[in-house]
Amino acid sequence: MKKIAFFCIPAHGHTNPMLPVAAELVRRGDIVRFYSFNEFEEKIIATGAKFISCDCFLPKLTEQEEAGLKNVSTTEMTIQDIRVTLSMDNFLDNEFQAFRPDVVYTDSVCFWGKLNAWKHHVPMVVSTSTFAFNQLSSGYMKNSPREMADMICGLPRISRELKRLRPLGYHVKGVFSLIQSDNNTDSVVYTSPRFQPYAESFSDHYAFIGPSVFSKKQPHKEKARPLIYISMGTVINERPDFYSKCIDALKNLHADVIISCGNSINRDELGKLPDNIQVHPFVDQLDVLAKADVFLTHCGMNSVSESLYMATPMVLYPQTGEQSAVARRVAEIDAGILLKDDSAEGIRASIQEILDNQAYGNAAQECSEDFRSCPGTVSAVNFIENAPHPSDGIDIIGELNKANAKFQLLYWLVVIAVINLIGFLVSWKYVWMVGIAAGILSSPIVKAVQKRKYADLTRRKARTVS
Repeated sequence: MKKIAFFCIPAHGHTNPMLPVAAELVRRGDIVRFYSFNEFEEKIIATGAKFISCDCFLPKLTEQEEAGLKNVSTTEMTIQDIRVTLSMDNFLDNEFQAFRPDVVYTDSVCFWGKLNAWKHHVPMVVSTSTFAFNQLSSGYMKNSPREMADMICGLPRISRELKRLRPLGYHVKGVFSLIQSDNNTDSVVYTSPRFQPYAESFSDHYAFIGPSVFSKKQPHKEKARPLIYISMGTVINERPDFYSKCIDALKNLHADVIISCGNSINRDELGKLPDNIQVHPFVDQLDVLAKADVFLTHCGMNSVSESLYMATPMVLYPQTGEQSAVARRVAEIDAGILLKDDSAEGIRASIQEILDNQAYGNAAQECSEDFRSCPGTVSAVNFIENAPHPSDGIDIIGELNKANAKFQLLYWLVVIAVINLIGFLVSWKYVWMVGIAAGILSSPIVKAVQKRKYADLTRRKARTVS
């Protein structure tokens, strides 16, 4: 029997995948304390875990801070995470001394979980609710200029907040050490190796278990006419303008439509609904997706995983860089298309494209079979109970970084030699052109060399495993 402390931020997409894991641990006889927030109390208690409320540690927000969180500002979320950690310090010191957990299972962006695991020297397993991101897979994220400006301009504020942690025994090198994936940290990822970008580059410290869901329901698509489901998730869902365009786009379509818009929308804002369209604050999403033929989604990892689990192809409408990474992967496996035109005409055309082309449904079905073949929550529980884990395999990222450093050194030594050769033998007047050409060519050459090295390393890793 193990004692396990769960930690998560107040977000549905991060909490929901952890619930089946908690339930399986409790079923096995382990003791689980789940440090979370009152809106999730009922769900957590239903798993059999002991719910510990953390609402009193949430800081009061200014209007500007609240707007930043609502707009998924990386800077604001990071700062508020640090402030929650500071306010929970005494409480969690006492909790760790009294409970003495054998393992901490913490969401990847829940700083107070990570920092207290390190501070109290307790083995930690990270719950990764989206893709695992390293220097290769993070290339899937395309941050908007607004997101980039937010991150760059916010670094001085974040640095000031981080300094407040050190006197309390939290030794943090920098914010990236808190949020980045590395090949030395035990991590559970709720997707399959096939769907995870660059899965081969992650070490044995990663368990790709497939979607973590309670439902074992199979897709059942047979019905009189198509069902279209629309949801923008639980965070950036205050979009009455977008829902109105969806209603206008689909009101005359020979199909049924269900829109889940959250509780921040006044239903009356959407006017009188056509007979074929229903609007609800919340629905049983897995139940709806089991029957749906198309899902218009914001591309949160949870929503996409549930859609593919239920073999439902998607129209992809990402709102953040992270969601764009998920959307790109769905499009790569041909299980959905990007919504490039969010007018009523563009929405209708994109949904009709999915309905008219069975190839998207076939790709989603293939992914559903892949997800259902994954080991699931039982594997996650085995991984957590046996933490920490050794890793004797090849660290592909570490090997790539070493190879890249050697190549860069050799490349620029050759460039310097060529510059000197031209200067002494021809003329120093032209050497600046060599320097500019070398700078322009360095990026594509390094990428080509890295790609070849990566292929070699993955082949070596595959031979080692087999």
